[in-house]
Amino acid sequence: MTADTGARALRAPEKRAVALLGIPTLALALTSTVVTTYTPVVAREFVESSAVIGMIIGLEGLVALWLPLVVGAWSDRLDTKLGGRLPFLLAATPMVIGGLVAMAIMGSVAVLAVAAFVFFAGYFIAYEPYRALYPDAVGEEVAGRAQATQAVWRGAGTGIALMGGGLLLAWGQAAPFVAAAIVYALCIGLFSFVLIRRGVPRRPRNEQHAGARAVFDLVRGDTQLKAFLVANALWELSLAALKTFVVLYVTQEMGFSQTESSLIIGGVAIIVLFAALASGPLADRYGSSTVLRWALPIHGIGFLVPLLFEPAWVVTLAVPFIALGGGVIMALPYAVLIPLMPDNERGALTGYYSVSRGMGIWLGPLLAGIAVSVAGSYQAVWGVCAAATLLSLWPLRRL
Repeated sequence: MTADTGARALRAPEKRAVALLGIPTLALALTSTVVTTYTPVVAREFVESSAVIGMIIGLEGLVALWLPLVVGAWSDRLDTKLGGRLPFLLAATPMVIGGLVAMAIMGSVAVLAVAAFVFFAGYFIAYEPYRALYPDAVGEEVAGRAQATQAVWRGAGTGIALMGGGLLLAWGQAAPFVAAAIVYALCIGLFSFVLIRRGVPRRPRNEQHAGARAVFDLVRGDTQLKAFLVANALWELSLAALKTFVVLYVTQEMGFSQTESSLIIGGVAIIVLFAALASGPLADRYGSSTVLRWALPIHGIGFLVPLLFEPAWVVTLAVPFIALGGGVIMALPYAVLIPLMPDNERGALTGYYSVSRGMGIWLGPLLAGIAVSVAGSYQAVWGVCAAATLLSLWPLRRL
């Protein structure tokens, strides 16, 4: 992304659009975090292997390898009174809620796997068209700040889930999942009502789009898009590995209670929010890729501290650096991709973005689960996160 040293302020309609678009972000982040973070905690009651748990949570990545491209391209062509994107959010809502309710009553690996698949399918049917609303509604020159605001909503949803989910879990296995289902229904309902009242953003239609095949043809000749695929997959691998096992690390390795771990993780989430918010103006001024180049080495080296050292006070010293880098990674990857998008391929390339996410989301829990099983300690997760983060600096050179 080219830096814009004369970055303009967001216009009033853009501010309102970005604020409104944050509501589904919060709902999607909250529900996915509840599923990926607290399903492993609950599943420990009937699943002994961390690798099996990682494989089940990794279903998110497997779904993301194909469904986003189909749905994203379809939303580029669809034209209804509700636009091309919103119908997908509405259609996916029963799947998301149904998956969460099934997880609330899970008691076997089979029920867990089916519920996880239904939830993740609904998640990506909603996510791709929704995310494509950003370039539809907000100019490229303020993409950094728009994505930073989106990351704040994402961080808020993640933080609420991490902190509130642990507290609700003390009431019973079903509580976090039922609460997430209620929040999701309310958020999507509010967002849809307000968006329809305000007017759904329109975008150039692509009548001739050939679907995933056309996306692969577009990517094949573009070095930057290929580099983005690898870099974003590595960032998501790190985040997914950490999110899946962080609660178990804090409770099993550090010895904190479920309530204490929720409060600790919630406090860290606040640092992530501030980092995400601060990264937006920096990205619009210096370029999203440049800010990532600054943040990733600090982030990756920070992961090495809890990998190599066990004392809680030493780990605490590394937490702010890990959190600051996490905020940047949550905020800026999509802002890197936006300038590379043709106007009539936004939905399809948003699907491509999620394919890259899916690669990381699938491999992160799987590799972390294997590492934990081999090492016999949740401390091994930090090594997976460090390796993925530092390796991502190589493809980032081309962006």
